[in-house]
Amino acid sequence: MGPEVRVSTIVQPHEDPEIVVLAVRNVFPDWVPSEEIGRRSFPHAGSVDVLHGNAGSIDMFLESITKQRILDTALDAMTLDMEGSDYTDFSISRQAALVGKISFSLGERTTGGTIDVSIQGEDIGQWVEKLTWHQGRTAIPRVVGDGLSMADDGTPIEWFDKRGRPTIGEDD
Repeated sequence: MGPEVRVSTIVQPHEDPEIVVLAVRNVFPDWVPSEEIGRRSFPHAGSVDVLHGNAGSIDMFLESITKQRILDTALDAMTLDMEGSDYTDFSISRQAALVGKISFSLGERTTGGTIDVSIQGEDIGQWVEKLTWHQGRTAIPRVVGDGLSMADDGTPIEWFDKRGRPTIGEDD
């Protein structure tokens, strides 16, 4: 049995809850929100609503990051806030998800809101490494927390200098 995947998002008073749920289900099709919020009239005077629930499968998420060829970015973003070896969380753009794309949100305020994903289970780091593995890692192996990952603010770590020479392993 795989790890538990919890998905949540915040519906702001100015947002259409049906579109918010659609965005989440574009990435996690079997997600069932904690409550059903019907269409609202605008302007809505109420407060924000938090929708959360388990995602039974992350297959669509994996298909999207593979198709977009962002597996190394996914490895880094999914493990950036990993706590121990049994828990990690990350956020993706809800606006990107609405069109079936994955864009990781790294702490900044994201236009259109975020989908927050929490994963809990044994050896999450190894699990994420396996999920995001691709053929290029035979030439440049990657593991969680290696020196090749992006910086905490999302900026890339350069693998090559300005002349195209590899910088990998210079510290060895």
